[in-house]
Amino acid sequence: MRVRGRGQVAHAQCAGAPAADKMAALRAVLGGRGGGQVPVPPPSSLCRGASAWGALQSLGQWCWGGEVAAAWAQRLRRLRLRRKNEYYGLTRERYGDNLAAAAFTLSCGGGVRFKDRDLWVRGRWRPELLQLRDVPVVAVDLSGSQLTYDGLDNLVQLRELQHLDLSGCPHVDDWVLGRLHVFQGSLLELAVARCPRVTERGLATLHHLQNLRRLDVSGVAVPSPGLVRILLEEMLPRCQVLGMEMDGGPPPERGEPPLSAWTPPPVTLGALGGIKSTAGAAPAEGLGFVPWAALLLSLQVGLGVN
Repeated sequence: MRVRGRGQVAHAQCAGAPAADKMAALRAVLGGRGGGQVPVPPPSSLCRGASAWGALQSLGQWCWGGEVAAAWAQRLRRLRLRRKNEYYGLTRERYGDNLAAAAFTLSCGGGVRFKDRDLWVRGRWRPELLQLRDVPVVAVDLSGSQLTYDGLDNLVQLRELQHLDLSGCPHVDDWVLGRLHVFQGSLLELAVARCPRVTERGLATLHHLQNLRRLDVSGVAVPSPGLVRILLEEMLPRCQVLGMEMDGGPPPERGEPPLSAWTPPPVTLGALGGIKSTAGAAPAEGLGFVPWAALLLSLQVGLGVN
């Protein structure tokens, strides 16, 4: 007759016993071997641990999914911004530079004004505008628009542009200002107020706009705004600079002739809109001479003078 050990008896008992009996037999075997009582967590605590682990897994998956969604959202925003600033090359080939610039400006929610006309064209494109194919655009309103450097390609061919408002454009930066030299022969009014990406470096590139009569730089964050204003006035002696007052008072009178004496009738900067940025413009000729005020402004920027 074969004698079975204690462990074999416990194993045989566990084979057909319910779960509670199996656990009691296991404790008896381990206790008889001198191992002491082994604490076994109750089923409820095991369930709580499994639930916590599952919650952590779900949270990790949710966070990963959120990062992916945020990345895709950023890509979509960039794609939309790029599409808004597409080059209207086909429109330019068919209808000319002025209508191409007008179509681009209207698509950005801005407005344009044609020469010898007092009314602004806003809203959607209309077939009646084809009658103005040979009429130059003299004013562009792109304030608050999503204009970028690339979008400026649609405007650089406007040889008679006199009024340009880029106020409140979040993507207008120093590179955009550096390209405005293409309007040095015609531009009379320029507004870059409240453009968060414009710095004193970009303002220093405006020295070539010697025909400028009014420059609005209100709300542009620069160090030492009083000094920057003085240097701007030295760079552009015939220009009235708005904003950056040293004492917060109104800008001083410069004795310039009223804008109403010009032809065509001027439009106030408040009615104008910001212009979009452009990429790859050819450098202007004859810009080798830099006024001493622009040089001082660049020097002040480079040295970090506050």
